[in-house]
Amino acid sequence: MGDSVAVNGCFLTAVGFGEGRIRFDVLEEAHRLTNFGELTVENRVSLELSLRVNTRLGGHFVADYNDAVRRVEIFGARSRGHYLHVRFPEGFGNYVVYNGSIEIDGALLTAAQIGCDTLDVVWLILHTLAATILPQKRVGSAVNLELDLLAKYVEKLSTSSQLALLWMFGDTYSRW
Repeated sequence: MGDSVAVNGCFLTAVGFGEGRIRFDVLEEAHRLTNFGELTVENRVSLELSLRVNTRLGGHFVADYNDAVRRVEIFGARSRGHYLHVRFPEGFGNYVVYNGSIEIDGALLTAAQIGCDTLDVVWLILHTLAATILPQKRVGSAVNLELDLLAKYVEKLSTSSQLALLWMFGDTYSRW
């Protein structure tokens, strides 16, 4: 009890165990930013324990705190992999970069194509399909979306630095 468990990429605190089940308290914020409201007892979910300090990092930087729920617009076999197209929320384009990290329903993926500040395209290899719940998704399925954590920090630090310069130098800085 008390352990953090990511469910479809959203960290929740385990409050009970029994009969092959884990029980969680889910707040309104989690419902708003996840697809939990659309899950049924027949749905498989992605479960992942939190990272241990002595564990090797796998190269993706997300925190399992969802940014939005989105709908699958295109999903299907292409060439030797699968193609997944999800529209991310307007204004989130700064957090998605080519070959950057993106998490969809708990699966850590690489953004392969970006377009127009609103589209994200991910190519899935066969291993990812075998090891995740993504194959159960269809066009129109709700998916939990988390964008690159490092990009969020860079933006925050950049904005903070600009505000500090504006505060220190006032109108002189704004004319640069």
